[in-house]
Amino acid sequence: QAQLVEFGGGLVQAGGSLRLTCAASGFIFSVYNMDWYRQAPGKQREWVAVITKGGSTRYADSVKGRFTISRDNSKSTVYLQMNSLNLEDTAVYYCHTADFWGRGTQVTVSS
Repeated sequence: QAQLVEFGGGLVQAGGSLRLTCAASGFIFSVYNMDWYRQAPGKQREWVAVITKGGSTRYADSVKGRFTISRDNSKSTVYLQMNSLNLEDTAVYYCHTADFWGRGTQVTVSS
């Protein structure tokens, strides 16, 4: 059974950094593209970034140049390094692949 578990969220001041981790299990991690999404209070869930099985990356315009997605296939793990965080980055961040979602990790950016 596929499982995605996110951690690494927390409270950070504007301008700070956080690294999110998504630990995957129950499927052949290396053959799947992996995404990060986020959902802010009162808003729809939005796509943040993807890393393909080949290691190519793409980002939403709102995070381009500030966030970096990476993966370690040996650990079945995907990361999201978030720098220069601002108030608009406050959201629950979710790991996603195929039909599977994690439960999310809360990121709160304070002024």
